[in-house]
Amino acid sequence: MRNKSRTLAATAALCALTLAAGACSGTTKDDAESDAKEQVSDATANPDAPLKKGLKIAFLPKQINNPYEQIVDEAGIEASAEFDAEAKEVGPSDAKASSQVSYINTLVQQRQDAILIAANDPNAVCGPLKTAMQQDIKVVAYDSDTAKDCRQLFINQASSEEIGRSQVRRIAEQLDHKGEIAILSATQNATNQNTWIDYMKDELKKPEYKDMELVKVAYGDDDDQKSFQETQGLLKAYPELKGIISPTTVGIAAAARYISSSDYKGEVVLNGLGTPNQMRKFIKDGTVEEFSLWDPKDLGYLGAYAAAALASGQITGKEGETFEAGRLGEYTVGKDGEVILGPPTVFDEKNIDEYDF
Repeated sequence: MRNKSRTLAATAALCALTLAAGACSGTTKDDAESDAKEQVSDATANPDAPLKKGLKIAFLPKQINNPYEQIVDEAGIEASAEFDAEAKEVGPSDAKASSQVSYINTLVQQRQDAILIAANDPNAVCGPLKTAMQQDIKVVAYDSDTAKDCRQLFINQASSEEIGRSQVRRIAEQLDHKGEIAILSATQNATNQNTWIDYMKDELKKPEYKDMELVKVAYGDDDDQKSFQETQGLLKAYPELKGIISPTTVGIAAAARYISSSDYKGEVVLNGLGTPNQMRKFIKDGTVEEFSLWDPKDLGYLGAYAAAALASGQITGKEGETFEAGRLGEYTVGKDGEVILGPPTVFDEKNIDEYDF
């Protein structure tokens, strides 16, 4: 978007402030994006190639202080040591859409071999990620996807459709398919949350849910205190509310904390996605009957091996390619570069003590 009438001095000043390498070489943004696409589409996989030694891999979570994301990233960093890679976690302390951009630019400058990102917004991060791919830095989305042309792979914790529909099915069983429900989500732009919510809404259109009504989708921004306050607001605004689905580990824990010390305990059903260690006390005290999640350690582990397979040339992100993910075995790249970890686990009083994460 440079004005052609700008002087060379002004252009040079702008270039000095630009983090993305190559931005001042005369190549336009459109050229860079086109180059990135061509580089990906023209790449050829060598499934017999060994994993490269000394790869530099960076995990960029939605926010650095999110307990769930910490589990994922720590597992990915540990997995990286299995193939002698140098891995680290960097990221913002908030989950705003633009907060990850400066971190991507820095990682590009550092010439990382692969960036793994849980996107706060599918599009806000695209510019710098395309710059990364244009410079042969592999990009893997995990947990929350970017737009499809901004990465080579998306490591999905489970089928998005199954996650969304199953949460409606499970809370409906608890409510005998009757009553008002609400959703307590993370941020308004979180790709995974919005995809799951779309499937929830579609599931609710089925005849068996005719006596259930979704009255509100609230957003706690993956912030504990805001999620706590949003729960309080939902219950006050909708006195007939019978259930809350919170498909975010921060949200469900905050909602459970509020309900556990209120008159709503035993009256309002809470379900969604949480970690056993966060939710154990709420299962034990009867605030929550059940919740679901996949093993976040396996998600980080798979992400690390997928990034290494890309950076080593074993795969390019095309549908049908396969790669080995250490102790998890072989995985196949699906449509649009999606790799699915596996089905979620339902946690309740019977099995929660079997898990520690």
